[in-house]
Amino acid sequence: MGNAHTLKNKLETFRHIRTFIFDVDGVMTDGKLQVTDEGAFLRTFHTRDGYAIRRAVEEGLNVCVITGGKGNSIEKRLKMLGVRHYYLGIEDKMPVLQNYFDAHTINPFEALYMGDDLNDYAVLQKVGLACCPSDACPEIVGICNYISPFKGGDGCVRDVIEKVMKLQGSWMRHLTISG
Repeated sequence: MGNAHTLKNKLETFRHIRTFIFDVDGVMTDGKLQVTDEGAFLRTFHTRDGYAIRRAVEEGLNVCVITGGKGNSIEKRLKMLGVRHYYLGIEDKMPVLQNYFDAHTINPFEALYMGDDLNDYAVLQKVGLACCPSDACPEIVGICNYISPFKGGDGCVRDVIEKVMKLQGSWMRHLTISG
């Protein structure tokens, strides 16, 4: 009974989330970069993560990306998913996070941040729900409220979005039954 109660309490922390903030490399991707002969970086994004991001945007939840990564591929992917607030090439994420909260009147307690490496350390401590993929670095795992069973680029984004939307009753709202 103790484990079921603990799981229920942990899931309840997802219910109040209204804002998702994600890193890209190591969260939305597996963190590996392929480099072409021309010097372009190639990343692989999981389509199920993309589906969940699009669903969150459609339901009116805030979705933001703050990443040290740069490149047209990231921007194109985020635009395709309907993400309007993204910040690329950011070394110090704290001022960007605070400005985003202030500009959009976001309560940090209602925000979830998912990061995987040391450059996410400070921002993870400023949100209501700090999350990371299962393969995040040990220092990040040590401070997170929730560690997804999925690795970066392998469904961890969908994992947290789906939990929030299921608890809020909006995950399957868009489905219609025809007959």
